[in-house]
Amino acid sequence: MNELNHIAIIMDGNGRWAKKRRLPRTMGHKKGVEKVREIAIYANKLGIRCLTLYAFSTENWKRPEKEVSYIMSLPKLFFESYLKELMENNIKITMIGSLNRIPEEAKKIFRDAIRKTSKNTGMILNFALNYGGQDEIVKAAKDYARDYKEGKARSLTKESFKKYLYTKDLPEVDLMIRTSNEQRISNFLLYQLAYSEFIFTDTYWPDFTPDDLDKCIEEYRKRTRRFGGLNEEKNN
Repeated sequence: MNELNHIAIIMDGNGRWAKKRRLPRTMGHKKGVEKVREIAIYANKLGIRCLTLYAFSTENWKRPEKEVSYIMSLPKLFFESYLKELMENNIKITMIGSLNRIPEEAKKIFRDAIRKTSKNTGMILNFALNYGGQDEIVKAAKDYARDYKEGKARSLTKESFKKYLYTKDLPEVDLMIRTSNEQRISNFLLYQLAYSEFIFTDTYWPDFTPDDLDKCIEEYRKRTRRFGGLNEEKNN
């Protein structure tokens, strides 16, 4: 049976969920935040070691200012509403991405949540905020070049390069799920998803349920993961 330590989700379809109900797009994002709480607590109960959620990309700044402003208010709503419950479930909060451009209040909220949950030993709930996979790789390359110049790094390998990524302390991503049936990865974890399994579902993120997660995991368990090699039983 395939090991499953790290699930990454592109939480897509909030705006379309709202439009379908003739609601403002902001209501879709609010509903999406409520869904984060539900799925995170369920994944923790399943024994998943890490859940990475694509909360806001470096490209999302192109959206209307009013919508971006609302999205940046959501960390406060999320943690004020659910941090106590996350603590009770022993969930640890982490974040990947650049804090540049993030409003001060959102930065403070995230830093406080990271600090308060830092000693928790359950699932890592990792938010990708102001995150872009291409930017991450460029940053990692620059950091390696700096260390090499200063004599702190030697020859570059795939393993040594991972130490310069935001995800250096996280397990390998086993499964990537994208909701709302968009079948692309949109600059998400470009290096980390090299041999992950992908599942695309029609369900909008606000409608995604623990049962949907179970179905994705069941599909993942059926996959044959060869990592570029051969499955000996099927190829004898």
